[in-house]
Amino acid sequence: MKKNLGNYVLAGMLIGTVLGIVGGLWMGDFFLQIKFIGTMFLNSLKMVVIPLIVASMIVGVTSLGDVRRLGPTAGKTLLYYLVTTGFSVLIGIILVNILKPGEGVESLGGFVPEIVEQSRQKSLIDVLIGLIPSNIIDSMAQGKVLPLIVFSLLFGGVLTTIGEKGKPVIAFFEGLNLAIMKLVNLIILFAPLGVFALIGSIVAENRESVDQLVSSLGLYALTVMLGLLVHASVVLPLILKYFGQRAVLPYLRNMGQPLATAFTTASSSATLPITMEAVEEKNHVDGRVSSFVLPLGATINMDGTALYEAVAALFIAQIYGIDLGIGQQIVIFLTATLASIGAAGIPHAGTVTMVFVLQAVGLPLEGIGLIWAVDWFLDRCRTTVNVWGDSIGAAVIARTKQFR
Repeated sequence: MKKNLGNYVLAGMLIGTVLGIVGGLWMGDFFLQIKFIGTMFLNSLKMVVIPLIVASMIVGVTSLGDVRRLGPTAGKTLLYYLVTTGFSVLIGIILVNILKPGEGVESLGGFVPEIVEQSRQKSLIDVLIGLIPSNIIDSMAQGKVLPLIVFSLLFGGVLTTIGEKGKPVIAFFEGLNLAIMKLVNLIILFAPLGVFALIGSIVAENRESVDQLVSSLGLYALTVMLGLLVHASVVLPLILKYFGQRAVLPYLRNMGQPLATAFTTASSSATLPITMEAVEEKNHVDGRVSSFVLPLGATINMDGTALYEAVAALFIAQIYGIDLGIGQQIVIFLTATLASIGAAGIPHAGTVTMVFVLQAVGLPLEGIGLIWAVDWFLDRCRTTVNVWGDSIGAAVIARTKQFR
C-alpha cells in the first residue's frame, strides 16, 4: 500500500472510530441495523487467514536460502529473534495478568464461546500433541493455527534443501503470498467503513457501560506501552551491553533517526535503509552482519507486535469475562511468538495476525473492534521497538566468531 493511500486509510479509520463512538451513543438503532457491515469486514479478514499463514510462513523460511548451508550464523540470528520475541510476549502476559485492564465491563461478558469451554480442559500435553496435525486439511478447515505454523515452517525448510525441483514450488508460494497481500490491501481499503460500523454497533449494544469501556481501553493502551517500555529499555539494552559488548546510550543516540522514522511510518521495511545506514555508518557494525541480520529482522523479528498481540488477546478475554487457564495462556504465548514471524511485510500486520491468536484459543474476533481505536498509535510504538530490536541483533551477531 502506497504511503499516501495508507495515510488516508489511517485517517479514515480514526474518523470512523470517532463517528462510530458518537453515532453508537446517539443513533443506536441505526448502527444495530448496519452491524452486518462490520461483520462482513471481520469475515473478510478471516477469509484470508489460512492461506496467509501458510504462504507467508513458507516464503519467510525459503527466503533464507538452503537451511543446510546457512550454518551457525543463521542459527544464532534466528535464536536471538525467537528468544527476544519470547521475552517480550512473557512481559506482556505478566503485565496484563497483573493490571487486568479488561475486567469490570460486565455487559460485554454475557457469553462464552463453546470452543473456549471445550479447550478449558486441555492440558499442556494436549497442547504439545496439537502442534503436530494428523490431517493438515482438517486443521485448515477448523482454523487450527498452531499446527499450520509448524507445518509451514517444516515444509518451507524442506523446500530449501531439494534444489532445482523445489524452485517451482517456492515460486508458487511466493506468488500466492503476493496475491494474498494484495487482497489484504484491498480489504484494508474498506477498514474505515468496517471500523465505523463495528465500533458503532458495539457502542450501541453497550451504551450503559461506555464509561467502563473507555477507562479499560486507556488501561489496555497503558499496559501495552508499559510492556514495550520494559522490553525496550531493560531487556534489549541488557542484551546489547552483555552480549553485544556495546555502550547502550551512544548506540541509542546513533539510532535516533531510524527509530523516529519507524514511529512515523509504522513500517520496519520502510525504515530498513535508514536502519542499515545508522547501524553500519554510525554504530560501525560489520556490513556483512547488517546486510543479513537487518533485512531478516525486518521480516521476522517482531518483538513489539508479539507483545501487543498477547496483551490484546488477554485483554479481549478479560473484557468478555472469559477466564483463560494456564494452558490457554501458553497457547497464546506460542501463537503470538510464532505468528509474529508470519506478520512480515503485511500491511496492518498486527491486526491480521491478531486473528490467528484469537482463533487459537477461541476468543471472539469482534474484540478486535474494541482495540482498534488506539491501534494506530500502538502500531507506531511496537514498530519502533521492532526496529530497536533489529539493530541490537546486528550488534550481537557481529560478536560471533564468523565475523571477527
